[in-house]
Amino acid sequence: MRIETMIGPLWLDADQKGLTAVSFEWIPENEEADAEILSLAKQQLEEYFSGERQVFTLPLSFKRGTAFQQKVWRVLTTIPYGQSRTYKQVAEAIGQPKAARAIGQANRLNPLPVVIPCHRVIGQNGQLTGYMGKAENGLVIKRQLLVLENVLLH
Repeated sequence: MRIETMIGPLWLDADQKGLTAVSFEWIPENEEADAEILSLAKQQLEEYFSGERQVFTLPLSFKRGTAFQQKVWRVLTTIPYGQSRTYKQVAEAIGQPKAARAIGQANRLNPLPVVIPCHRVIGQNGQLTGYMGKAENGLVIKRQLLVLENVLLH
């Protein structure tokens, strides 16, 4: 399912358990995608982008990712709207304080950006670091999301 947002189009996919993907590029939709989950995801993302929603209450389904990456993604969902954390703080939150670089890699592979707020993770010095791996305008999108949430940036 494609939706239009303030940061450009997003493509969504789901299975019978939950939302499986949010992508900045076209992705094929699972033929067995749950239409209700996709509809709920669209609604909640529209509410988020209009400033009406701060917490996503969607069922999520991880189709990929190592146990470590999934652990990181779950911790990211606990970063409150309007706040940020450093890679080091996320590493400490998962009990692996020396894993800051691995946190960055897990963020880069996040299958559910925006919903799993990897955009709320910033560099130790308060600076924005990469967003969405290959996305050309990744830092622009990251900044837009943080500005939407009124996160103070350096």
